[in-house]
Amino acid sequence: MLRIAIVGTGNISHNHIQGYQEFADRCQIVALVDIYPEKAQEKKARYGLDHATVFSSHQAMLESGIEVDIVDVCTPPYVHAEISIDALNAGKHVLCEKPMAASLEECDAMIAAQRASGKILSIIAQNRFTDAFWRLKQVVDSGELGKVCHAQVDSFWWRGHCYYDLWWRGTWEKEGGGCTLNHAVHHIDAIQWMLGFPTEVVAMMTNVAHDNAEVEDLSAAIFRYSSGALTQLTASVVHHGEDQKIVIQGDKARISAPWDVWASVSADNGFPQEQHDSEREARLDALFRNTPKLKYTLHTGQINDLLNAVEQRGEPLIDGVQGKRSLELITAIYQSSITGRVVSLPVNPQEPWYKTGGLVSLAPHFYEKGASVENFSEVGAIPLGKDLDKGA
Repeated sequence: MLRIAIVGTGNISHNHIQGYQEFADRCQIVALVDIYPEKAQEKKARYGLDHATVFSSHQAMLESGIEVDIVDVCTPPYVHAEISIDALNAGKHVLCEKPMAASLEECDAMIAAQRASGKILSIIAQNRFTDAFWRLKQVVDSGELGKVCHAQVDSFWWRGHCYYDLWWRGTWEKEGGGCTLNHAVHHIDAIQWMLGFPTEVVAMMTNVAHDNAEVEDLSAAIFRYSSGALTQLTASVVHHGEDQKIVIQGDKARISAPWDVWASVSADNGFPQEQHDSEREARLDALFRNTPKLKYTLHTGQINDLLNAVEQRGEPLIDGVQGKRSLELITAIYQSSITGRVVSLPVNPQEPWYKTGGLVSLAPHFYEKGASVENFSEVGAIPLGKDLDKGA
């Protein structure tokens, strides 16, 4: 029976607690940690976590002598590295919410602590554990698309003006960034998982609807790959309806999540004919539909993956290196947006963008925070975006 400590009991902790409770025969939550202990007490009562001890800091929990196997970090981003490193140094496995850390330098420190400890470090990327993305990845890997030419990634979210009133949100220091970092990270992880790591990034960002936040609420980026392919990515918290999608264009066919497939056929003059390459479309559709559906999805799927890795002494699907890749792309988007230049990857470790505090010192303040609310009322698990499994 694996023993779990959850550090940070805000809204995202609902998804984690519910995930662990799916595996009550394999694990038990034994500690809840929050700088607002009343929030931890509320989760304890809401979910019937009678065996859980409440602590007001992760240090107090680690020093208490309580037996813990996995520390699950659900705090704001600016303390992800500190808590994860302390837990790894104490001999605990770690599951850390996205984004991995506040800087690439902190990512390196987390990876180093993981390697020194011999324990597992996994970073939340729950969209890999959706049937839409899991199956799309299998189709991309099949080669039936031909050469990948272009991807369109719409990471469209919507958040009301008061979203940024929460004390740690909307600041470069505490949140680490805006929608590019904290919302589009899911889609950025997914596209780099499917298509690999690009060589160049160019981007712009702005704040068009949240004048109570320093950070961006809209950004647009283009990734270039060594093959010449491009990915076009929009990150937003201003899109009503949150119409999210990934569209991947190969030279033989187009696929997407939500699932759709199209394979054009050329006429003698190069224009598309009315009839499609129906045989290729059928093969692609079969690849998608014959990929078995996941038994567990989203956070529950990733928690199952972590438990399997711990129990079988294996590796998780998303480790520290994978978590860093997503943050490196986001860092490059910010660097390009601020400097107005094309950024070559990987990000130079000697540049301020790589280092802790570097982005904070260089980032523009679109606005200053005009309100600071300690806590919002409890509403339960937060929405995780549109269901991309339509058509799956």
